[in-house]
Amino acid sequence: MQKEAQELGGKARFFTKAYEKYAWTKLMNAKLGGHDRLDLYIEAITSLSQNPHIPQLFRDIFKDTFLPYRNPETLSLFLKEVNGFSYGHSEDLGDAFEYLLSILGSQGDAGQFRTPRHIIDFIVAIVDPKKDETVCDPACGTAGFLISAYKHILKQHSECHSAGQKAVVGLSNSPSREGGHPNNQNKSLTPDEREKLMDHFVGYDISPDMVRLSKVNLYLHGFPSPTIFEYDTLSSEEKWGESFDVMLANPPFMSPKGGIRPHKRFSVQANRSEVLFVDYILEHLRLKGRAGIIVPEGIIFQSAGAYKALRKMLVEDGLMAVVSLPAGVFNPYAGVKTSVLFFDNEIVKKTKNILFLKIQNDGYDLGAQRRVIDKNDLPLALEIIKKYKSVLSECHSVLDTESIEKELDSRLPSGKAAGLRGNDKWREITHLVAKEKIAETGDYNLSGDRYKETVNFANQKWPMVELGEVCETRSGGTPLKSKMEYYEKGTISWLKSGEVDQGFIYESEEKITEAGLKNSSAKMFPKDTVLVAMYGATAGKVGILKFESSTNQAICGILPNVKIVPEFLYFYLKTQTEAMVKLSGGGGQPNISQNIVRKLKIPLPPIEVQKEIVEQIKAKQNAINHAKAIIQNLERERRYFGQSLRKLKDVEWIELGKLFERVNDQINPQSKTGSIVYVGLKNIESNSGNLVGNINSEMKTIKSTKNVFKIGDILYGKLRPNLNKVLFADRNGICSTDILVLRGKEKRINSQLYVVILRNEEFNAEVLKGLKGAQLPRISFDYLSTIKVPFLIEELQEKYLDQLKNEDEAIRSNKKLIEIYEQKIADVLSEI
Repeated sequence: MQKEAQELGGKARFFTKAYEKYAWTKLMNAKLGGHDRLDLYIEAITSLSQNPHIPQLFRDIFKDTFLPYRNPETLSLFLKEVNGFSYGHSEDLGDAFEYLLSILGSQGDAGQFRTPRHIIDFIVAIVDPKKDETVCDPACGTAGFLISAYKHILKQHSECHSAGQKAVVGLSNSPSREGGHPNNQNKSLTPDEREKLMDHFVGYDISPDMVRLSKVNLYLHGFPSPTIFEYDTLSSEEKWGESFDVMLANPPFMSPKGGIRPHKRFSVQANRSEVLFVDYILEHLRLKGRAGIIVPEGIIFQSAGAYKALRKMLVEDGLMAVVSLPAGVFNPYAGVKTSVLFFDNEIVKKTKNILFLKIQNDGYDLGAQRRVIDKNDLPLALEIIKKYKSVLSECHSVLDTESIEKELDSRLPSGKAAGLRGNDKWREITHLVAKEKIAETGDYNLSGDRYKETVNFANQKWPMVELGEVCETRSGGTPLKSKMEYYEKGTISWLKSGEVDQGFIYESEEKITEAGLKNSSAKMFPKDTVLVAMYGATAGKVGILKFESSTNQAICGILPNVKIVPEFLYFYLKTQTEAMVKLSGGGGQPNISQNIVRKLKIPLPPIEVQKEIVEQIKAKQNAINHAKAIIQNLERERRYFGQSLRKLKDVEWIELGKLFERVNDQINPQSKTGSIVYVGLKNIESNSGNLVGNINSEMKTIKSTKNVFKIGDILYGKLRPNLNKVLFADRNGICSTDILVLRGKEKRINSQLYVVILRNEEFNAEVLKGLKGAQLPRISFDYLSTIKVPFLIEELQEKYLDQLKNEDEAIRSNKKLIEIYEQKIADVLSEI
């Protein structure tokens, strides 16, 4: 900016007097040596926040900045790259900056991770912000939602202005069905309107770094004074009185460091950030407000009281639609399953239903790399919701379900025109559910699949045919291992039999080259090929390819024809693993031949029935996958619990021996009579600390002296491979001498909490750090007592213990859910 002004004959405005030496031209002076440039640059960025000649926005952005590296060559490469940018169009520069953010995106201390751009744009398009409306993101991160909303409004007026001009010259004479004549209300924005529009966007974030990045991002997109505030949305009441026409958010799914202490103005009393953020957004929407919020699956079906209370409020107040997203949308940053909640306080007055949509594909595969694929349900979902809103906005009374569906049928395309497979209609991904049906059980569950009508297949008689009659089979092969040119720099996916049991297979561990494929019996199998592992430990395991791949010779590929749905065959063959192994002769190393696979008898319902069966099973399998993802995330957080405690301020880390003592009480059971609780290492489950197996034993059957423990003690497996076997004693008993019994020195030490700390990865790493040699030594208490652990005040102990208990309940309920749905799948398959 300064350089341009000077080239036009103006004077230096920003870098003058004492700050003149920091001008860009000075930094890029070719005469500067690498170290001199590094020193000058460091001095420049650390002094920018004090420069009185530059705008306040820049001073705010550069406050407390520092250079995170000290390499002159790295800096020179960086400055050279920046110097080559074109600064003529801030929108392009802003897009470049957003791209940089996307490749740097990772989870932060407050649970931030980047929302994919296509998901943001999808949500914004549905909420459809207008030029005169205020827009807020109360957890704005890098301002992705705000920028998308801004671009949406600009595009809306640009396109509508063009449409209006066509109408004027006679190319279009009919008003728009969804909002009147474009030329009358959506003409191009004037410069004053555009400037005023920028004042309508507001963002809050608890992280100073996120606020800084948001301001930069918005500035580079043309906002001269971005209204982004460093603000604790959940704990502060300073901005509680503000309200907005549109709210868009992907709030953090975890509590920020230091925990949450929400005030009492929320309608739902909770300590989970996702619950509070949704509540906050609802409370700050104006009378005719609209919102789009990404939420984790806990919001959708968790049974805890706060979740139920929130869902009840959603159903009764503004919830228009629930869009279920695939589990891999946030890969590689997070595997959490999410949905999007859409609110429209005006539209919902016209219906007693909630619209559910299920996105199977979002245009990318669901692996860590998120590669582009040709299936994408988002455009159709957008079209469905737009038409749904237009149907409701045009009516003058409350519409029943049948009337809405009939009207949607007339407005929505079917078959390939809708981007769907075969001739299926829009109903494949959509269904309406009456609010009273959602409310009838009292838990207000928002899992759309729960309310789908199911078909009973019991007592149906389908013809049984040999698999070889309806499918072609062939096996793969392995290129010579001795020829490195068959493997080095390979680009062709090559599956091994051990990978078949993934189920839906999206990638392979190994690659081979074109030469390897050509000079071996390995073959390429198309997407939707059903795979059966033929021999070895995985014999009989079944998977289905979701991409094109070759395989080794231990895999049989089954290529269905038009008479059979691949996923139907996959689900059915999963029930036939034992039968295939039995036909191979069983034994230690079963060998399932292609002939055995071809001779298998399978039921052959009509294609439409096969599809219905697949949909029923997939709905149940999705529920299982969601539950497994929740368990996996909670258990992962538990394993790294110590790391989250390290981020807390004012927590002292002291030696374990200052908090706990070793209990040395022992007895010889053979000198006693009766039964007793006896815990060995095999009875403590790794990582979870659950008791497994039989722990009730007769005294006389227990040989040698054992350690005595009491309720409230900690049992710690002291053999090196069992360090994650840590148990909280909820009963009295005796245990193996390979287990240390630890007891808190004071009553205020809560052993239940410290069980989790002692089991987590960080503590184990500290224990192993001081061990030497290849042996598996027993860990002595003297050694263990020197390892440092956090000393938490009683309030924090209670807080984290409550949190852990809630997580335990969530894990138990989700494991139960998995059992229920696995049985439901078995029931559907047995009916076939």
